Order: sequence, then structure tokens, then C-alpha cells
Amino acid sequence: MKNIAVIGAGTMGNGIAHTFAQSGFKVQLIDISEASLKKGLDTISRNLDRMVAKEKITEADKAQTLENISTFTNITEGVKNTHLVVEAATENIDLKLKIFKQLDEDCPKDSILATNTSSISITQIAAVTSRPEKVIGMHFMNPVPIMKLVEIIRGYSTGDDVTKTIMELSKTLGKTPVEVNDYPGFVANRILMPMLNESIETLYNGVAGVYEIDTVMKLGMAHPMGPLQLADFIGLDVCLSILNVMYDGFKNPKYAPCPLLVNMVRAGKLGVKSGEGFYDYSESRKAEKVAKQFLK
Repeated sequence: MKNIAVIGAGTMGNGIAHTFAQSGFKVQLIDISEASLKKGLDTISRNLDRMVAKEKITEADKAQTLENISTFTNITEGVKNTHLVVEAATENIDLKLKIFKQLDEDCPKDSILATNTSSISITQIAAVTSRPEKVIGMHFMNPVPIMKLVEIIRGYSTGDDVTKTIMELSKTLGKTPVEVNDYPGFVANRILMPMLNESIETLYNGVAGVYEIDTVMKLGMAHPMGPLQLADFIGLDVCLSILNVMYDGFKNPKYAPCPLLVNMVRAGKLGVKSGEGFYDYSESRKAEKVAKQFLK
């Protein structure tokens, strides 16, 4: 398995492409936008520069990694002769189903089709293909080149051989794969998102402020960043989407998103990506300044 296609050149897609390319795989990075592809390659190049500066890789390693990546704006062209496709498009079920229908038509019949979805049913995605046994979840963590975990999610029909292949492949990337079953939120987000949502509820109910909530969790629970800072980093729109998937899937009120989260997304306050969430990122991408709305 040497030829890998990655669908989507955004934060997760370019990180996945970077990781495979640095491990010696030939990567076909696909996005409908030329601008997104350029931005994705620029991000990969900057991240490699940081690794060179820290003496984790050499300039030759950087050059070889970039040489391993080809870009395409056409899925049909981009997935030719691929052994594995990893879809990392926007977390939207209709878009993912459309992409997987096309991948099923365009990819070689023995290709494995993986999705980086963080919450959407692998079984539902697989059902629109003629090869459900070859559809699997590969949920990488952000930032992909650094984070070790990959959740490997088996759909209802995912084959044992496919699961074993993807588990072993993840190890060759220097990752630690963990096999989980296909239920809303899987493991990572089923546990993480209710915690983030409860942190937002705590703020919404006036129990404590942004800084205070994050400080309690960092110093009291040894979290590397506070839950509100983490929600900003993930993207409040992404958090809302995942919570909605779990709420729809389980019909359990404990997964219902906090009204404050809903209103912030409606207002376009999405966290780091929009410049403001629970913190103000207009001057720095670090969570150093609490957003004006939440100042006492």
C-alpha cells in the first residue's frame, strides 16, 4: 500500500497528507479549490520548516516529503491507482455521502475507503457504496503530524482484514491506533464533547468566568488546555455539529448543545478560526485575552 489519496486540503486533510508523505507514501491531495490546495501545501511546508528548526528532520527530508505530494482538483483523476482514500472534507453528512458515492465509482475495486469523520456513522457512509466491507473510519487528532492517536472505527460491515490492514498502516505512520465500534461520537468525542458542553453550561449559568473555568481544569485536572480554550481551538461550529449528531443518534438530553454555544455559532463566533470565541484572538492565536462579551 503506497499510493494514498486524501480528500480535502483543510486543517485535517493537509495534516493527514503531511503525515503519509513524511512516512514515504505517495499522496494525491484533492480539493475542488486551487486556493485551498495552495494554502494546504503552504501549511505543510511551514510545519516542516518548524521540524527542521527543531532538528527533528533534515532539509532533505522536507524536500522528499513535499515531492511525495501531488495535487488535484478533480476527484476522478486524483484517485486513480490508489490503494487507500482518506476523506477529510467538511463534517457534513450529505457532502460525505456524495463523495463516497463518487469514490465507489472512481476508485479501483480493491481500494479501501476511509473517512476522518469525528462523529458521523461509518455504517451510514458505507451503505451508499457497493463495498461496505472496505469502508472504515480513521479519526486522526489535530494537529495530525504531532498527535499519536488514531481512532479506527469499524462500521457494521467492515471486514476483519480491512481493520487489520488499517491498524497496521497506522502504526507505520508512528501512530497508536485504537479500534472502536460505530456509535455516535465514537469514544473520543462521546466523552470529550459532553465535557466541553458542560463547561459552556457552567459559564452560561454564571458559576464562574472563562478564565476561572479553564484554570480549574488545567491546574486541578492536569489538562494541557482549558475546555473553553479547547472548544475554541476545535471550532465551536464543529463542537455544535458533533453534539447534534450525538443528540440525534442517542435522543438523550445530556448531549443537547448549550444555548450559549448555539447562539455563538449563529453569531459567527467560532473560536480561533473566526478570531473570537470564548477568547479574543485578534492580536494573538494564543488564548490570553478573554472575549469582551465574557469580561466581568
